[in-house]
Amino acid sequence: MILTIGRKQIEPDVAVLEMNGRIVLGNDAKTIEWNLAELLKENRKKVVFDLAGVTLVDSTGVGIIVMCYAKLKKSGGVLRVAGVNGMVEDTLRLTSVDKLIEFYPSVAEAAARF
Repeated sequence: MILTIGRKQIEPDVAVLEMNGRIVLGNDAKTIEWNLAELLKENRKKVVFDLAGVTLVDSTGVGIIVMCYAKLKKSGGVLRVAGVNGMVEDTLRLTSVDKLIEFYPSVAEAAARF
């Protein structure tokens, strides 16, 4: 399944990237990086990755998520992750991503914690 990314805003200043599909090696992973670059150009500092619709994350996907976290942090921003479950949650916890980035059950809860 190809990764699709939708973008929405939670007022006043939280950007949400809603992802559906697989975050794996190839262009799918790069589209996350490109979307984050657009948010940074717009000076967005509060970002939530909604992974509720993501079915698989491989090592490249883990790397992209961590890289996005680092880019946001370097620019003075914060990344939150919402909706992880199943194998995706297992993979992110196994690779200790949850030690860097806070996970929330829903986008609304993630946005409320900024």
